Amino acid sequence: MDKKLSLEDKVISEPNSGNDLFKHPHRRFNPLIREWLIVSPQRLKRPWQGEVEKRVEEEKPTYDPACYLCPGNERAGGKQNPAYDSIFIFDNDYPALLPDTPPAKFEEQNLLLAVSEYGIARVICFSPRHDLTLALMETADLTRVVHAWTEQSRQLGDLPNVGYVQIFENRGAAMGASNNHPHCQIWGQETIPNEPTKELLAQADYLSTHGNCLLCDYTSLEMRDGSRIVCQNSEWLVVVPFWAIWPFETLIISKSHLGSLSDLNSNQQETLADILKRLTTRYDNLFEVSFPYSMGFHQTPTTGELYPAQHLHAHFYPPLLRSATVRKFMVGYEMLGNAQRDITAESSAERLRALSEIHYHRAEPFPT
Repeated sequence: MDKKLSLEDKVISEPNSGNDLFKHPHRRFNPLIREWLIVSPQRLKRPWQGEVEKRVEEEKPTYDPACYLCPGNERAGGKQNPAYDSIFIFDNDYPALLPDTPPAKFEEQNLLLAVSEYGIARVICFSPRHDLTLALMETADLTRVVHAWTEQSRQLGDLPNVGYVQIFENRGAAMGASNNHPHCQIWGQETIPNEPTKELLAQADYLSTHGNCLLCDYTSLEMRDGSRIVCQNSEWLVVVPFWAIWPFETLIISKSHLGSLSDLNSNQQETLADILKRLTTRYDNLFEVSFPYSMGFHQTPTTGELYPAQHLHAHFYPPLLRSATVRKFMVGYEMLGNAQRDITAESSAERLRALSEIHYHRAEPFPT
């Protein structure tokens, strides 16, 4: 006799359990990467003896003479920045990928394998002001950032040796950002990275099986449910995904079936800027601190092949859990077994949704 009822038996024997499932330990499936995570909502009841107070932040100057990204200053590699007054884009002085990497391959006994990787790494400074973040920038200035993303995606993607363009921002020392000046990185590389590859395969299989786009269907589902929505506008939806791992992880999804940033029209660029500001403002207001995160866009590869299942979206992964000083770390079971979180996606979305869209540093709301 089996020690445990099958999942089918449990569903049949408990037809009205419904949301009770979410009050107890359970698994959630991430269809984008086809992996499971453990959710343990009962653990929020455990006592906490760590720090919970807000971190006091020093006010940053609008210009920092010691910052190698501020206008007119010398960068770490010895080059001097121009006196830029808007967006500034340059090739990274210490890039992780190089355009002059010679083709090479090493292989031994089907066990050791190394292949050269071509690429270009660039830095995009969002503003000449050292004290700004996405949350504190005006929407019009943020729109110019989004426009730069679209143009750089197109420009790098058109290069013959670039198969994927990855835009990402590390915000805050907690996420390894080496400089507080508002900026991001954009890498054009020869091959498609691991995480986009997982999503591409999952989306292609879903399209083949169901005849629909995975994220189009997911967007419709979330808009009907509403419990995990943080905010939205005419073109973009922000949710704490059902399968979120980080405490306040969010997913920005295009409501239209678009593949890449380079596909955005002017209205979609403006509304993306709007939704980015609304989300990052909520993040800052959560603990009244400049909220750390890693974020990045997943878009259509530039290999020259067709990817009809790919749907443009962005991931935000913030580490803060209970306060500005208490963070989520991937340790123990998560490194050795399975991703796990304590707070449910629905609870995280409810907290973010309830926050003001007026930044705690500002007296007036931003224009929408």
